[in-house]
Amino acid sequence: MRRTIAVNTWVWTSPLTDDSLEQLARKAAALGYGSLELPLENPGDWDPVRARDVLDGLGLGAAVVGAMGPGRSLIGRAGDVQATREYLLACVRAAEVLGSPIVAGPFYAPTGMAWRMDAGERAAVIAELRENLAPLGEAAGVAGATLAVEPLNRYETSVLNTVDQALDALEPLLGSGVGLALDTYHLNIEEKRPADAVRAAGSAIAHVQVCGSDRGAVGDDHTDWPAMLQALDDAGYTGILGLESFTGENATIAVAASVWRPLAASQDDLAARSIRALRALGAA
Repeated sequence: MRRTIAVNTWVWTSPLTDDSLEQLARKAAALGYGSLELPLENPGDWDPVRARDVLDGLGLGAAVVGAMGPGRSLIGRAGDVQATREYLLACVRAAEVLGSPIVAGPFYAPTGMAWRMDAGERAAVIAELRENLAPLGEAAGVAGATLAVEPLNRYETSVLNTVDQALDALEPLLGSGVGLALDTYHLNIEEKRPADAVRAAGSAIAHVQVCGSDRGAVGDDHTDWPAMLQALDDAGYTGILGLESFTGENATIAVAASVWRPLAASQDDLAARSIRALRALGAA
């Protein structure tokens, strides 16, 4: 199936700014990417109107990505729900300006925050998440976008780790401006059979992020990429495949993403090898 391959600017920098956005958009276009994943770490870091003009001039699409830093949560015990709502609405407004079909991220609790829950506590957390996510999904739908909620691995959250958990938690909201964002890195850690998990997600998939099993380049890792792409075909997914990896040169992002060693000869090399591999696999 025909899909667009994107690259996340976290491959090179954090936070994204107006100046770095234009530079990286040109780099991505030269490498052959068709879209750019744009993290909005804080509203005001970059101007959506200016970004739209830059991307339009290069023939690139856009996918907005949220960042759930400390204090950001739709669950009261984990952060400031009202401030998080306002932040996510800012992400939705940016997506509307850019024509991004999604706003993707783990929109429930700060990345890296985990705690134990018994069955009753988990049920209460999921009920609160649904209540707080529902109006945001409606706002996204009005803006022509989908909030793509991403399960993370057990070391980054205790709320949603698997596709089954995410489907169960979000089932009442799916299709109402809410969908799933799947990341092959997390699938590799948490799913017994990642391709089967993709098929189970089916039409709920709103966005897909890819990288090597070591968070590096696609293609020379142990991921069964033909099986993964076949599963996406079986699920009917024709959206964006976004390369998400991280630079270790920025202290904040290196610690947040646990990048303790170089993942490639250079970040440009990581991005170039990944798109070559994805094209050779027939991903787009």
